[in-house]
Amino acid sequence: MTDILVIFNPAARSEKARKTWETIERFPRCTFQPTTGIGHARRLAKEAVASGYKTVVAAGGDGTINEVVNGLAGSPVALGILPVGTMNVFATELGLPGNLEKCWKIILAGHTRTIDLARANKQYFVQLAGVGLDAQVVEATSWESKKSLGPLSYLISAAQIAARKPPKLIVEADGEVREGSFVLVGNGRHYGGPLQFFNRARYDDGKLDVLIFKNIGYLDIARHLATILMGTHGDQPDVEYLQTARAEVRSDEDVPVECDGEVVMKVPVVFRISSKKLRVVVAAT
Repeated sequence: MTDILVIFNPAARSEKARKTWETIERFPRCTFQPTTGIGHARRLAKEAVASGYKTVVAAGGDGTINEVVNGLAGSPVALGILPVGTMNVFATELGLPGNLEKCWKIILAGHTRTIDLARANKQYFVQLAGVGLDAQVVEATSWESKKSLGPLSYLISAAQIAARKPPKLIVEADGEVREGSFVLVGNGRHYGGPLQFFNRARYDDGKLDVLIFKNIGYLDIARHLATILMGTHGDQPDVEYLQTARAEVRSDEDVPVECDGEVVMKVPVVFRISSKKLRVVVAAT
């Protein structure tokens, strides 16, 4: 048995996706395991831990990575990444190249760092979570739309949802109660690709970075994109940026929660830094 397991989703139908899988299958020194549905990557990762693999590689986007992470959480097995999804925010955060051959060389070199694992109730996540707008956008964006339009599909869904009345969210952290209409929680700096929403975030500081957009409409939130691009959104009067080890979000409404780009639950939700850590394969510095 090799000591590297690659978990990938073979369901993608495009010619580009087919060539990607063919490239990955030619990589040496590893075993390949395709997934068959939602939750399968998590089960495969758990089985890999029990089988004695040293590294488990998630070949996919942030949703695939999230499943694998939930299977590896608390184990000594390292996570490797081959970024081939629609959005690859975690790979961007780690500074991994988009070229798969270069990523494979990094995986074979085996340099790792240990990072914090965040939790939303019982669900682990490595990069980000959101309550409200972005989770509604994810919920409204079909698999077919993502495959045909890529990141543009999320913008189309966002434009449709922007006209809705946002929910009223109650956020409790560090003994204070706040109100908002949209909440983002980061473990790393990036959100949605190259944008750095959480400019104070570090993967090993034991803190979550939380952005609370106050009681304003979704169209008002869209205006903040410019301030996000400039890195000054935390200074706006209707946006609050805080760092905490625990934050609870609740609402009287049925509001979705996303973790690493996948809707996983509804509120209420407690975000916290887990006592468990995660080893991640990174480029040597």
